[in-house]
Amino acid sequence: MQRRVEQSKDAYGLVLEAIDSGIYMPGDRLVESELAERFGVSRTPVREALQRLETQNILARDGRSMVVASLDHDQLGELYAVRAQLEGLAAQLAAQHAAPEEIKILQDMLTQDQALVNDPVGLARANRRFHRQIHLASHNRYLIRQLDSVHRTMALLTTTSLAAEGRGEDALCEHELIVRAISDRDGQIADKALRDHISKAYETRLKQDAAESPQ
Repeated sequence: MQRRVEQSKDAYGLVLEAIDSGIYMPGDRLVESELAERFGVSRTPVREALQRLETQNILARDGRSMVVASLDHDQLGELYAVRAQLEGLAAQLAAQHAAPEEIKILQDMLTQDQALVNDPVGLARANRRFHRQIHLASHNRYLIRQLDSVHRTMALLTTTSLAAEGRGEDALCEHELIVRAISDRDGQIADKALRDHISKAYETRLKQDAAESPQ
């Protein structure tokens, strides 16, 4: 029984990671047998993982098949609106509750991530780690759970806003303002700095989408 639970968790994480890394894109069909073979698990945990991802709106039904869901314009706006509020609250709480060691980790990330400014894919991974560290530093398990849900849905975005020209450098500057506010224990400024950061990321993504839209 324990092995089955572990396989279910593994299958869920593996499918989600495959979507997040772009192996499976919005609209791609997911087949139980193919996934089981790819990940080296039986079909039962794969089936359970797909059902779980469907309840989280990461997957959608297309007849009898499961496909990776996609976000329309309105859903994208709704996602960023919720994300900005929740991330801002996480920064505010981190300013109040983060341990000195947690703040030091955030400061170290600022230094390390400078080397990735011209690597959008690497910077995107580092960006997720940075935000996750702020979530953990909030020390609020219910908020962390909601942010986990939001970031799972972010996996449905096929490109990163950090790929836009100049966005990587700007984002790192914004990260610096966020960490400075957290370090200064100024929750109000930390909240605003992070919400502004998300707003700029959303604006960049809208510009990317507009540029890619057919004329």
